[in-house]
Amino acid sequence: MTRPDKIAFFLSVLTVFAAYLVADRVFERIPHIEDEIAYVWQARVIAQRELGTPSPTYPKDFLVPFVVDNDAGMRYGKYPLGWPALLAVGVFFGARAWVNSILAGVAVWLTYRLGKRLMGETVGLLAALLTSTSPFFLMIAGSMHSHMWGLVLSLAFVLAWWDTFWVQGKAWKWLPAAVAGLTLGVFALSRPFTAVAISFPFALHGLYLLFRGPASVRWRVLLVGGLVLLVAPLHLVWQSIVTGDPLVNPYTLWWPYDKIGFGPGVGVTERGHSLKIAWDNARFGLWAGYGDLFGWLRLSWVFLPFGLWAARKNEKVLLTSAVFASVFIFYFGYWVGSWLYGPRYWFEGLYSLTILSAAGIAWLAGWPTQVAGAWPRWAGIKRFRPLAMFGIVLLLFIGNLAFYLPQRLSNMHGLYGFTRAGQAVFQAEAAQELTPAVVIVHAKVWMEYGNLLDLQDPFLTTPWIFVYGDGTGVPEKLQAEYPDRVILHFYPDEPGVLYRTRR
Repeated sequence: MTRPDKIAFFLSVLTVFAAYLVADRVFERIPHIEDEIAYVWQARVIAQRELGTPSPTYPKDFLVPFVVDNDAGMRYGKYPLGWPALLAVGVFFGARAWVNSILAGVAVWLTYRLGKRLMGETVGLLAALLTSTSPFFLMIAGSMHSHMWGLVLSLAFVLAWWDTFWVQGKAWKWLPAAVAGLTLGVFALSRPFTAVAISFPFALHGLYLLFRGPASVRWRVLLVGGLVLLVAPLHLVWQSIVTGDPLVNPYTLWWPYDKIGFGPGVGVTERGHSLKIAWDNARFGLWAGYGDLFGWLRLSWVFLPFGLWAARKNEKVLLTSAVFASVFIFYFGYWVGSWLYGPRYWFEGLYSLTILSAAGIAWLAGWPTQVAGAWPRWAGIKRFRPLAMFGIVLLLFIGNLAFYLPQRLSNMHGLYGFTRAGQAVFQAEAAQELTPAVVIVHAKVWMEYGNLLDLQDPFLTTPWIFVYGDGTGVPEKLQAEYPDRVILHFYPDEPGVLYRTRR
């Protein structure tokens, strides 16, 4: 390993622990929004070597966000299986919060490798550093969302693609082609729409090579495409299991309007999704991304134009940079935007921004922006150019680490009222004497009930199981259904008390 390689590896390891610190101190290692609750539910089911569970007798009472009950009397999560299957490994070993943390370290390392491959070690190191300190990156890394897994697959695919069609004189060209096809196929099993968006620029490149390249290149293109077509259709098998129809998206079993496209029946408005709504969502996402990208407020995008200029003659960098633009445009077709964790629907294209920003910094500083590029020797007043640029970037990093990042992460603590403290009454020693129990949660909003679902397994065999309702007429049917359990009542406005009768 070269010295920059060792530095990048150390930074990757450091990122693993920084991400876990966010997961532990900010998010308390518990899910906070519907997506995460459903992912954890699915992961727990898969960890028990199952794909779903029998529906409860009263499924509406045992509500789990984004977990659907089909006509066959089975309960499934609505999400593709790729990410829950990986999260299940963490669940099995009792280390689910480490999964995204480890993936974050892998993502930083792959970002370095990609930046180095495209524009040299200096740009690669800068891109890795920008990634590891990004508030956007660290919020996702500390959560239980699927985006970090998507970013790792996206980076692995792009690296394998360039190994397949760029690196000269390398034996076993079929190996990187196989990696490219398999990673993209697995990506399609995890986040299918995002996988299409990420791969679109390379699909165009592949078509060009298929028609204009030599025979040795064409068979590699076919190998990549063939493996994608072999793996990705497994997603249709999953949809068939959940919905009974391989072409019906399980998302629509929860919200019938949760579709990709435009017009009536798509989205929550009467007229459906439109280009105006799409642009409003995108503009709001860009606003959120201004600060969250690097924690530099409105300056987070400032180096991108200079990076584009530095890469203007490097078609490989430009094609890689097109990934973010592709994701940005594709998500015009989805009716809802993202901003709470930053513009997370674009997260899998993050390396487009970090590598270009790193290239812009290096170009402004007069540092190498090419593979094996030499460090220039400046004379006269030009000697202050790299020093001045170093000082500016250092101030930006300090501003993020000292002010923006701590404040942003602090704002995410207790998101939607989800905290370990809200679960404390059920973990107290005195409360354990009341188990096994069914707890009717008299919640004014679903989040007060959702905060307790992490204490309950999908098979409803844990000491505590929770019902979402007001208690009217519920205790009798629950007592008949669960005769061996005590019926209790919980009111979130009295978080330290459990009642045996309705208050």
